[in-house]
Amino acid sequence: MKTRAITGFFFVLVLVAATLFNPYVFAAFFSLIAVLSAREFFNICQSEDTKPMTQPGTITALVLSAVFCFINFGYLQPRSFLLIVPFIVLLFVSSLYLKREKPFHDIAYTILGILYGTVPFLFFISLGFLNKNEFDPYIPLGFLILLWTNDTGAYLTGRTFGRTKLFERISPNKTWEGFIGGVLLAIGVSFILNHYFGGLSMYQWIGMATIIGVFGTLGDLVESMLKRSLGIKDSGHILPGHGGFLDRFDGLLIAAPLVYSLLLLF
Repeated sequence: MKTRAITGFFFVLVLVAATLFNPYVFAAFFSLIAVLSAREFFNICQSEDTKPMTQPGTITALVLSAVFCFINFGYLQPRSFLLIVPFIVLLFVSSLYLKREKPFHDIAYTILGILYGTVPFLFFISLGFLNKNEFDPYIPLGFLILLWTNDTGAYLTGRTFGRTKLFERISPNKTWEGFIGGVLLAIGVSFILNHYFGGLSMYQWIGMATIIGVFGTLGDLVESMLKRSLGIKDSGHILPGHGGFLDRFDGLLIAAPLVYSLLLLF
C-alpha cells in the first residue's frame, strides 16, 4: 500500500504537470503513453497460438499518434489520416513473410492493440484542442480529475456501504453501491470544475462526469475481463503497485472516445 501510494502521488504530479506545461509536452507525453499501451497489449497477448506483430504494430501506433497530434496543432489537414493506410496494409503484407501458423490471429490482435491501447489516448489528447486548434489544458485535466474522483468515490462508498455485487464474475469487489457513489461524486465535482475551469457549459461538464462515472467503471471491467481471459494479474510492471499503463488508464480507454464525441456533437 505504501508503494502504491507513493507511486500514485508522483504519477499524478507528472500527469498534471504534463497537461499544464504546454500543448507540445501534453501531446508528446500522452502520445508516448498511447504507443506504450499498445506495446503493452502486444506483450500480454503473446502466446503459442497468437503472436501480435510488436514492431510493426508499435510503428503503426507511433505514426498514427504523430499524425493525430499534427492535425490537432493545425499542421496537417484531417485527410492526412490517409497516411496511416500504408502502415495498416504493411501489417497484412508482412504476415506473408513471417510464416506463422495463424497469421490472421496475429494481424487481428495487432490491430486490436492499436484500437484499444492507442486510439483512446488520441481522443483524450483531442479534448485539449476542441476550440479550433487552441489548446485548453483544463478540459483534459478536468477529465482526469473526474476519472480519479469516480474511482475514489466508488472505492470509499463501496467499502462503506457495498453489499450488492456489480459484476462478480469479472470483478468480485465492485458493488452497485460503489458504482452509484462514484458517479454521484463525479457529478458533484463537475459543478466545481465548471466554476473554476470553465471552457465548457455546466451541462457539458455534467455530461462528461456521467459518462466517466458509468463508462469509466465499465472500462475497468473490460480491462479486468482482458486480464482474466489471459490469466494474468497486471498488464505490466512499469508502475510499482499499480501494474501497467492499461491498468492505470482502464477507465480512460472506454470513456475518452465517448466524452470527445459528446463534446464535439453537442
